[in-house]
Amino acid sequence: MKGTSADLVIHNAKVHTMCDGDEIQDAIAIKDGKIIEVGAERQILNKYSAAEYIDAGSKDVYPGFTDAHGHIFSYARQKLSVDLVGCKSYAEMLIRIEKHQDKNKRKFIIGRGWDQSVWGDNELPNNKKLNELFPDTPVCLFRIDGHALLANDFLIQQSNVYEKIKNDTELSDGGYIIYDNDEPTGVFVDNTMNPIIETLPDFPINELKKAIEEVQNELFMYGITGVHEAGISNHELKLLQEITQNKTLKLNIYAMLLPSSENISFARKNGIYHKDNLLVRSFKVYGDGAMGSRGACLKKAYTDQHNHTGYLTTSISRMKQIATICEETDYQMNTHAIGDSTNKVILDLYASIFKVKPDHRWRIEHAQVVDPNDFDLFANYGVFPSVQPTHATSDQRWAEKRLGKNRMHGAYAYKSLLERFGMLAIGTDFPVELTDPFLTIHAAVQRKNSENIPSQGFLSKESISMEECIKGMTTWAAFASFQENELGTIEKGKDATISIFERPVVSNSNYTPNFAYHLFIKGKKVYSVE
Repeated sequence: MKGTSADLVIHNAKVHTMCDGDEIQDAIAIKDGKIIEVGAERQILNKYSAAEYIDAGSKDVYPGFTDAHGHIFSYARQKLSVDLVGCKSYAEMLIRIEKHQDKNKRKFIIGRGWDQSVWGDNELPNNKKLNELFPDTPVCLFRIDGHALLANDFLIQQSNVYEKIKNDTELSDGGYIIYDNDEPTGVFVDNTMNPIIETLPDFPINELKKAIEEVQNELFMYGITGVHEAGISNHELKLLQEITQNKTLKLNIYAMLLPSSENISFARKNGIYHKDNLLVRSFKVYGDGAMGSRGACLKKAYTDQHNHTGYLTTSISRMKQIATICEETDYQMNTHAIGDSTNKVILDLYASIFKVKPDHRWRIEHAQVVDPNDFDLFANYGVFPSVQPTHATSDQRWAEKRLGKNRMHGAYAYKSLLERFGMLAIGTDFPVELTDPFLTIHAAVQRKNSENIPSQGFLSKESISMEECIKGMTTWAAFASFQENELGTIEKGKDATISIFERPVVSNSNYTPNFAYHLFIKGKKVYSVE
């Protein structure tokens, strides 16, 4: 008898439950933010009397997508900075800076997103023209990966960076300064950036909050309901607590804390913190730098810089200290590892914890270049690979120059990692890459970028299926953040966190854009194309 009450019934849908076997159903009944039943159209419509009905028009319905590695704060600040993404030359970069400064007239100029490989240049730039244009205004321009910056001399002098690096081995061992004929170019890589970053002011809090809302709206537009926020300061943690409690930020946030003394104190005092839509139970550690700026730590020298192997940005002794803190607080340790040497160091470190607690679910973020001899260690030690497929299609222009042909067998090897471990957490690393999850699917399955390059796919043997990619953004992303009881599938008892898409979710040889039609978080509609 029709009479069981529900708040919402979604019907005439193609409901991809993402349960075992990817069962497809027609309708969902929702009450108090939870899924109370999934089933056939007639079964649900006959049984439930709902306050609201949504006819999905046979559209694809999935568990809300999660970006398993993103940077909301970095993206928000990028929106307030000079946008240098896609600059085709150094000259274009300077023009964008001048236009931005003419309009905004900031006391500090901060830009983000330049990439010298797009300029057709394998080497990093210098600051001579920057000094001429801005002799008495501090300028700091971050590379696309955030692991290198170009500063003008005015800012360099303000920061006293050379003196600080000379007196601090952590800065000099975990990064480097670029010189040209013994003259500094103004480019600082990884830890050497820190004294300069410390001198930068943050944007006004109201501007930052507004930019965060813009980021949220963009993510909602693509059907993304959650983000694993990959590394936040204590100040950012407090802001997250504020904007989740006042419902300004509706996204599900799984936050990784940077291992500062304040954040360690927070973890020791609060333990696993779960309030509203914010879950905090992990630390983000930087193992090495990025390959584009040759900061990734490799077992053998870079092919295009024979005397250089990269470096660890956090010492092994410090990483062991953080691992102990994570073990004591029951927090995850999620370590950025790009190079094959760093991946092996982290795998060995995690092995010692696995003997104590097999289900620690500690993660390697990126796992970008792995020695094939080390693939099995992910499964042996229970190490969760967290990967970003669009990195492969962005880096394909220059990756082999850095690594040489032989090392490419272990690069961006998502299929190999999946075969060994059985799961992948999948994200984008936005704003390094675009937030669009359909570009992620295209990169993972077709191994192509948005322009469908290369035509045969980049390292195509490492492609994964569309279902596997979507699991990496739903089921496996939930498991990688200890949320498998609430998120990741559409089934009875789970949160009604659901994405309905405008067009069929497919993977073709040509990139096909797609967007959310309706979006629900815990049964509440947070986005609608209407």
